[in-house]
Amino acid sequence: MNPPPLDRTSPPRRTTPALTEGVRVRVLRAVYGDPRAAAELVAQLTGRQAAGLDPLPVEPAEQAPELLRALRAEIRSLPDGTRLLLLLAAADQYPVATHAFLRAVAAVRLDTRPLETAEAAGVAHAGAGGVVFRDAWTRIAAYETGSPADRRDVHRLLARVLHGTGETPRRSWHRAAGALGPSGRLAAELRTAAEQARAAGQLALSGVLLERAAALSPDPLQQSRLRTRAATYAWHAGDADRARRLAATAPADDALTGLFALRAGNAAEAFDILLTAAAREGIRGPSAVGEGAGGSSVVGEGVGGSSALGEGTRGAFAVRDCVGESSVVGEGAGGPLAVGEGVGGSSVLREDARGPSAAWDGAGGSSVAGEGVGGSCAVGEGAGGPLAVGEGVGGSSVLREGARGPSAAWDGAGGSSVAGEGVGGSCAVGEGAGGPLAVGEGVGGSSVLREGARGPSAAWDGASGSSVARKGVGGSSTVGEGVGGSAAGRERVGRSSTVRQGEGGSSTGRDGHDGSSTVRDAVSGSSAARRAARQAARGAFAVAERARGSAAAHLLARVTEAAVYTGDLGRCREAAVVAGRLGIAAPGTLSGLAAAFEGRYEDARELLEAAAGRCGPGGDPTDPTLLVHAGIAALLLGDDTRAAAVTVRAAAAAQARGATATVAQALEFRAYADFWTGRPHAGAATATDALRQAHATGHDNGACHLRAALAMFAAVTGDEETCRERAAAARSYALARGLGLPAALAQWALAFLDLVSGRYAGAAARLRALAGFGPGHGHRAVRHLATPHYVEAAVRTGDTRVARAAHADYHRWASAVRSPDDLALSARCRALLAPGAEAVEHYRTALDLHARGARDFERARTELLFGGALRRLRHRTEARDRLHSALEAFDCFGAPHCAAQARAELRALGAPVPVRGGDDPTARLTAQQLLIARMAADGATNREIAARLALSPRTIDHHLRGVFARLGIRARIELVRLLGDGDAVR
Repeated sequence: MNPPPLDRTSPPRRTTPALTEGVRVRVLRAVYGDPRAAAELVAQLTGRQAAGLDPLPVEPAEQAPELLRALRAEIRSLPDGTRLLLLLAAADQYPVATHAFLRAVAAVRLDTRPLETAEAAGVAHAGAGGVVFRDAWTRIAAYETGSPADRRDVHRLLARVLHGTGETPRRSWHRAAGALGPSGRLAAELRTAAEQARAAGQLALSGVLLERAAALSPDPLQQSRLRTRAATYAWHAGDADRARRLAATAPADDALTGLFALRAGNAAEAFDILLTAAAREGIRGPSAVGEGAGGSSVVGEGVGGSSALGEGTRGAFAVRDCVGESSVVGEGAGGPLAVGEGVGGSSVLREDARGPSAAWDGAGGSSVAGEGVGGSCAVGEGAGGPLAVGEGVGGSSVLREGARGPSAAWDGAGGSSVAGEGVGGSCAVGEGAGGPLAVGEGVGGSSVLREGARGPSAAWDGASGSSVARKGVGGSSTVGEGVGGSAAGRERVGRSSTVRQGEGGSSTGRDGHDGSSTVRDAVSGSSAARRAARQAARGAFAVAERARGSAAAHLLARVTEAAVYTGDLGRCREAAVVAGRLGIAAPGTLSGLAAAFEGRYEDARELLEAAAGRCGPGGDPTDPTLLVHAGIAALLLGDDTRAAAVTVRAAAAAQARGATATVAQALEFRAYADFWTGRPHAGAATATDALRQAHATGHDNGACHLRAALAMFAAVTGDEETCRERAAAARSYALARGLGLPAALAQWALAFLDLVSGRYAGAAARLRALAGFGPGHGHRAVRHLATPHYVEAAVRTGDTRVARAAHADYHRWASAVRSPDDLALSARCRALLAPGAEAVEHYRTALDLHARGARDFERARTELLFGGALRRLRHRTEARDRLHSALEAFDCFGAPHCAAQARAELRALGAPVPVRGGDDPTARLTAQQLLIARMAADGATNREIAARLALSPRTIDHHLRGVFARLGIRARIELVRLLGDGDAVR
């Protein structure tokens, strides 16, 4: 039986997917805020894209094809001269703004009168700086309407007029956009331009240049590396969708994958990935022999001519087919390093070491990445490109591919070939960086260096027909440094040599005459040359070691952030152990948290002080990442003023460097300082702005943390509805992604709301887990928030056993860090736990300590509790003074629930309770609340009000509770008085 036909009048329509808040912000940003393009893009999104799991489309043709089609048709209807000017203006603005339109027009004397037609059509108009398009999509359509040949022509014209200071990156962009096809030369120019843009704080431009360089590069391996770098820069610049799409087209990179997971994925997974990347970075280059961790590879000691390879998975060096005379290979990461079976006791290095390799000694015909004796080959460091050694002729070896990074030199003897000095038919090669360095067979036992070393290289001497050459002809030439650095070298003709200067640097030496050659401190086979070679090698190792340590330290900083986000600070200890084994200076925040987890509070204080004081071990005081860590350390030390200052500096430094994504991260931790220093409204405004930035840059985990912070501020300011809404959203997201810190902060917000609303049992239940006591329990940051309030809630409920233990550990920490504010809160806890009159002195101690700190909000809370204790002890005068002071502070902070508690204490004392001057209490109510309050003030019961408004009595009760909380009252009679005369003194 056939199914009934579909109703032709009601065709099925695709359901628009529900978007998360972050995806909505990113959609609007991607389409430049255009509602037409936004509607078209949303209709195309998959379920995973709508949920934020997959990146959004980034190319305009994929985002809004129908809109572009209509706009292109509008542009094509304009005259040719108008379209040409619009194309030139669009190329000057999209996708890279270069501000060269007017110069280009003047250079070729273009007539700009055809722009009047575009203005009449409402497409664009002339402005002071060039052409102003109707909107961004019209500009894109004007560019895409041009033919490929016309686009190339306008890009070349724009490149020709860009020659000012600082315009090199943009000139390179236009030169590349005008290219017909792949070009290694243009790709290299773009790489240089990208580095200049990065140094100038233009990360977005740098990412665009590297993406174009990848498209132009003829080398597939280089394309992959450039896409990875472009993805990294795009991510830091805040373009998360482009970064994730670029990363998907490049080989997996643990550092980048871990960063994505840290900011928008599972924090626990991010920790594992980043720690593996840090371990691999730590063993890349000259490193000690020992154990590996996190999937890194380490080579053990070779005993009895054998080789021992430690554990490792990715980036491991593998020793293959070592028969008889074996080989010992150093550590590395970034690509496999394989040693195969050699000929006559030597070995062949088949694949490349992309990071610097250490050297060890081998004997008895063995081959070593270092010094070789007896027919062996020795290879120096290579970074960034393949370094392969094949069999040579007459006992020498041939370096088939270049070392694109710094290469060290060692000695070889007995017909061997060394990256250093060669004796007896060998070849000697200095350092090379930035380009391939290839050695072929020479004539008469010499070798020929086919391509130049684009980076600094050292010079060594060769003898007995050997040569060290930039370009050798007939077995005849030697060179020291290549292009871009100081060079000492010789040019041989027959047996003579002449020193000549390397490009871009200086040279040292003398002219050679008729069969003799002389180079300063270099005599064939002399010990001075060997010492110079070894010294150059040590220098190369030192540079590589510093770079390795810096990269590994930054990865460990990300590892620390992952541990902080998860709330599992025990993992900081794990990371600190790995850093120690690799000999890397771990960030102070990481070591401090590890020490705190183990209960070594004094050690933790010293480490955190160092991190807060100098922004990390050997850190740059303008590095936003290290500044963020300094802010975290200051918060843990209870130095909220410093934390506020440092996080502001971190945001400013990130902005200056073009790292838009880091700005929101810095403001995440600024929220804690704003809370402690009693600025809930300013803090909420800052957090709201940071939340928008986090959503726009794809930092969903940071957005979750900021939502929890906004719940915290809403709890302080008495906005119960917002608090519950933000806390529920934060906890739902956080628990799904292993984010312990936002989940705990949201829980604290709900607990504080319960506490100030008088729901002490609920508050104690929520806070008990957050205030977990003893080493290894609870999240250190949230314990700072939770413990003082948990003690208060526990005292109110009469269950103080657990509270006393929590306070004891809190006091240990406060005593170790010596923060006046933390010590004040500890004294307040002791006062709450003390019976009767004993509490008074503890309260006085707490207030004295508060006077030396910066936590004004907590000082007001202490005065409120002290005033209540004094009232119960019948010290009426001092109680009234303390309570009035607390009330004034709470009114100033905009904390109505706390103010209501102070007013209740004053009423219990029988003291007058003034309303804030010039403040209409009814202005604090919503329209619905005010209506219900007036009915209640007129004497209507809840059932009567419910019947009038067609609501349930339970709903009316809920609204009246909100009215009482906002007005700071507890009974209907007070509502009558308040609404009767809002400015009266009761």
